[in-house]
Amino acid sequence: MIVAGIDVGSTTTKVVVLKAGDTKEILGKNIIQTGFNHAETIEESLSLALRSARIDKKDITYIIGTGYGRNNVAFADKKVTEIACHGHGAHFYFPNARTIIDIGGQDSKIIKLDNTGRIIDFAMNEKCAAGTGRFLEVMAKVLQVELDQMGELSNAATTGITISSMCTVFAESEVISKISQGYRREDIINGLHGAVSDRVIPLGKRLGINNDIIMTGGVAKNKGIISSFEKKLDSKIFVPEDPQIIGALGAALIASLETANTKAKKN
Repeated sequence: MIVAGIDVGSTTTKVVVLKAGDTKEILGKNIIQTGFNHAETIEESLSLALRSARIDKKDITYIIGTGYGRNNVAFADKKVTEIACHGHGAHFYFPNARTIIDIGGQDSKIIKLDNTGRIIDFAMNEKCAAGTGRFLEVMAKVLQVELDQMGELSNAATTGITISSMCTVFAESEVISKISQGYRREDIINGLHGAVSDRVIPLGKRLGINNDIIMTGGVAKNKGIISSFEKKLDSKIFVPEDPQIIGALGAALIASLETANTKAKKN
């Protein structure tokens, strides 16, 4: 059987098409920007993922929607929170995963797992843009760099800079001030990455951050962010091959479990 997971995030919509059963295989996937019309975005992303898998929508036996806009996946058989989906997705790639740091466009989370990938506890920042992908997007525009360049530039920093403002608006003003003072772009970006990790790490204080630590979400592609977390946590951070699809993958894996349970009941 073939199943699908659709993760409608605030910034991007991700779809994973998965071959269910004992040997699970990703057949197709897609990531596109989440547009104003969620229904159209969902249909387009699913269509592109199905095209990459070379199958039709009628071949899908079960679909799970997740993420910020999961309720807009009208044709989903079930909707599941992104917390549970990230747990399943991370556990699939890293069975020893015990802590997930997920930084999305609008929020950041720390999730604790047991040895089966089940969620033990989690903490979330969803009321402030600081510590999210949106924070870095705003700062990239101020610094006139592409978002995907920030990691490499950060790793070329030579002077430590602290961005003390925890509010995105005030941090933007602080960055503009640093620019006027003649600080290098690389050093400012490195300071911004430190500000993100400083915002996210306290989320895990009451939970406890245990190895192995996995980072998911689009921000995990930023090598400067990974470096900042590794230094402050004094621990290696593991990143999946495509960290953006982990929520959608987890949704597809849960869909696989649902189909297996349904089949078992029939038998």
